[in-house]
Amino acid sequence: MSKRIKYLPVFLAVVFLISCATVPITGRQQLSLIPQSQLLGMSFDGYNQVLSESKLSQDPEKVQMIRAVGARIAASAEAFLRDNGMEGDIANYDWEFNLIEDDEMVNAWCMPGGKVAFYTGILPVCEDAAGVAVVMGHEVAHAIANHGGERMSQGLMAQLGGVALDVALAEKPEETRQLAMLAYGVGAQVGVLLPYSRTHESEGDHIGLILMARAGYDPRAAVPFWERMNQMGGARPPEFLSTHPNPETRVEQLHEWMPEALQYYNP
Repeated sequence: MSKRIKYLPVFLAVVFLISCATVPITGRQQLSLIPQSQLLGMSFDGYNQVLSESKLSQDPEKVQMIRAVGARIAASAEAFLRDNGMEGDIANYDWEFNLIEDDEMVNAWCMPGGKVAFYTGILPVCEDAAGVAVVMGHEVAHAIANHGGERMSQGLMAQLGGVALDVALAEKPEETRQLAMLAYGVGAQVGVLLPYSRTHESEGDHIGLILMARAGYDPRAAVPFWERMNQMGGARPPEFLSTHPNPETRVEQLHEWMPEALQYYNP
């Protein structure tokens, strides 16, 4: 056994210990190797690329609903960050909400820095503004919990040998950009990061309930939304469900967290 392989576990343990951050509410320690400045730069570039390659909805009523709900959830998220001693992170967010015309795509995502995209295919499942708030709160929760940065850090460790992001971009630019899009949940497929993704999705549900409640949306709308979403599953679940907890676990967790979320709900 070479010395490099022999000492790899020790090296990885040290990297993890010195590169940890804490997820708000859950208190889970997460790997965070990438400076926010680099993470946000890739995020904004990726978002603009997706928009340039997509057809944006021209339905003013639907677009206005997405942006109105988004603005309320964004204000809730910033209040959440302040309350959790993370007010310094607020400057990292440049909120933007867009609706992409694609009735076949039942999905939505939020990149680091608050860049949000909804697809028209998820709107029938949402039904109304409260349903949109369930999804918006969940996706924004991923951003403020730094799930994209954590997944990107995991990918750099697992797939690119743990090199720094600028080195990865210089040596393997295309692979690194693809890894970033996977990390942000844009078109992500079930794969190597699945075990982490389920943890992220549960945290997104938990924090998302609180965000929508603080924004003035009834968090109890989350249960029927996920029941409608799960009914669409079948043999090939929507992209939005690809790495989520099973339906029974999700509903149990939502009921468990509901009393906490309702404390913030002021209709």
